[in-house]
Amino acid sequence: MGLPRLRIRRPRLPRTRAGRRRAVQVLVLLCVLALLPATWMYLATGSRLRTTADVPRTEVAVVFGAGLWDGEPSPYLAHRLDAAARLYRAGRIEVVLVTGDNSRKDYDEPGAMRDYLAGHGVPRARVVTDYAGFDTWDSCVRAKKIFGVDRAVLISQGFHIRRAVALCQAAGVTSYGVGVDDKHDVTWYYGGTREIFAAGKAALDVLFHPGPRFLGPREHGVAKALAAARG
Repeated sequence: MGLPRLRIRRPRLPRTRAGRRRAVQVLVLLCVLALLPATWMYLATGSRLRTTADVPRTEVAVVFGAGLWDGEPSPYLAHRLDAAARLYRAGRIEVVLVTGDNSRKDYDEPGAMRDYLAGHGVPRARVVTDYAGFDTWDSCVRAKKIFGVDRAVLISQGFHIRRAVALCQAAGVTSYGVGVDDKHDVTWYYGGTREIFAAGKAALDVLFHPGPRFLGPREHGVAKALAAARG
């Protein structure tokens, strides 16, 4: 006995002109709704973006994690850290808060970031590690609530920096963003496309202010590093 044939129904297109017009209108509306969060983010952060040359002098810089390759910062992450090191050497920042993923013993993103900065002219005593920066919102909330950061320069790639600024502003951190230039390769375009969808989550984070995955007790690393910097 043969197997029964599966009959796949094709979606029916509207047959009338009015029906087709309504379908197009619904599609356009869905596209507009999908782009609203990204548009909001673009408009809300336009005046907060700077370069390493003109960013205001700020005590603290926050560098967001971007993955490790064989235990070392990925090229994208290394470029973020290079920008932080340049700002430190230029005297535009005093302390760097590195925030990333350390959810398992064999993956220490903040530790690798601290080691990289130490090898590029930033004293270890001026680098503070946040081991629970599992996403951008968590990093911003923890910067404010755990490390007591009220004002910061944020460093990331250009496709991510607007979301970082918008979220940190919402978390109570007055922020300026430095977008790092990189070659527009497949990773860059993937990151830019991903940001369109991530903007939706960012809008929800701003609206509902969810708690981070891990909060924990208050830490005084930033305050101690700033006190040491002032002698």
